[in-house]
Amino acid sequence: MRDYSVWRIVKEGLRDQRGWKPVWRSPIPKPKYDVVVIGGGGHGLATAYYLAKNHRVTNVAVIEKGWLGGGNTGRNTTIIRSNYYYPESAALFELALTLYEGLSRELNYNIMFSQRGMVISGHSRHDMETVRRSVGAMRAHGVGVEMIDVAEIERRVPALDTRHPRYPVWGGFKQERAGTARHDAVAWGYARAADQLGVDIIQNCEVRGFRKNDRGRVVGVETSNGFIAADAVVMSVAGHSSVLAGQAGFRLPVTSYALQAFVTEPLKPVLDCVSWSLATGVYVSQSDKGGLVFGGSLDLYNSYAQRGNFPIAAKVIGGLAELYPSFANARIVRQWAGIVDVVQDSSPILGETPIEGLYINCGWGTGGFKAIPAGGWLMAHHVATAKPHEIARPFSYKRFETGALIDEAAGAGIAH
Repeated sequence: MRDYSVWRIVKEGLRDQRGWKPVWRSPIPKPKYDVVVIGGGGHGLATAYYLAKNHRVTNVAVIEKGWLGGGNTGRNTTIIRSNYYYPESAALFELALTLYEGLSRELNYNIMFSQRGMVISGHSRHDMETVRRSVGAMRAHGVGVEMIDVAEIERRVPALDTRHPRYPVWGGFKQERAGTARHDAVAWGYARAADQLGVDIIQNCEVRGFRKNDRGRVVGVETSNGFIAADAVVMSVAGHSSVLAGQAGFRLPVTSYALQAFVTEPLKPVLDCVSWSLATGVYVSQSDKGGLVFGGSLDLYNSYAQRGNFPIAAKVIGGLAELYPSFANARIVRQWAGIVDVVQDSSPILGETPIEGLYINCGWGTGGFKAIPAGGWLMAHHVATAKPHEIARPFSYKRFETGALIDEAAGAGIAH
């Protein structure tokens, strides 16, 4: 039985944390795997876990250029929801939310999933038209959302200025099953569980190219640790997807942007749900430590820099202070950005690529963290069975040839 007593913690602190055993191995890469997953974020780790757990494919390696969860998985505002407009999107994110609801038990690891609910406020007649249309569509697709009036919003989000002269609140809707989770814990939980099933997790290993046979099929990856052969390769690298696709020899309809996020100093409990304004795009929740975690607009220029720029920061911070006057004097202690991969129709790409043997999971834009369990589940199904899952089928790369796009941004009436 492991000793996690206060004395054990103090003892480890005094000896520089050298007594803890790693919760996953750091193996030397094998010469060949059945599947190599590029990307040690949530989606890549989840893919490896579900390959092993659901399909008994355990000869799998996850290759990460840096450290686990060091990309978008650790650089977001941790919001989990399924209130999407189109039936294809609703099914996808409902799967993710349902898996999240049992994930701590599934992984035997506390991901700190808190279903505190989400309140979306409309600030004009046009916003309310969008709200009514969205709620009707979502309820028709089985997503549990409800229209709410100003009084209910004032009760749930007392810090919101519902009588703001520029952004008065007209009403809105809520999803009670929405919430937040600890981003690091999601990555660590999947990593530990995958490792226990035999998956090799290889950090500080950069993919530098793809090796193909005479028929053009991918047979492995060239890495900073040498060549690693594989029967199938999965790319799950978020904002850098277009870079790796170029190395593999095909193009992606993906544009990479920075999406900034912020956290304030710890405050007393003032917000017990996720609050999102349709007028400004600003969203905010309060972490278990008390900090206000918030974000808003994309930095709308191409970038791979994990920082963002000041004008957008000023816009988002100003929007928060204007809508929530009591938050205006809170000090910001940290700012960061994730590199989001935005597709033309604001929906992900899941499944096969034009290169045989190469699969891709990308294009989640600002919704990647909330989709981690579904992305991994569906990609593992496709790789293991050689057939796309019915939920994933509409999100194939081929939809850009057929024109069967799923324009979720237009459907939801938001900028991203």
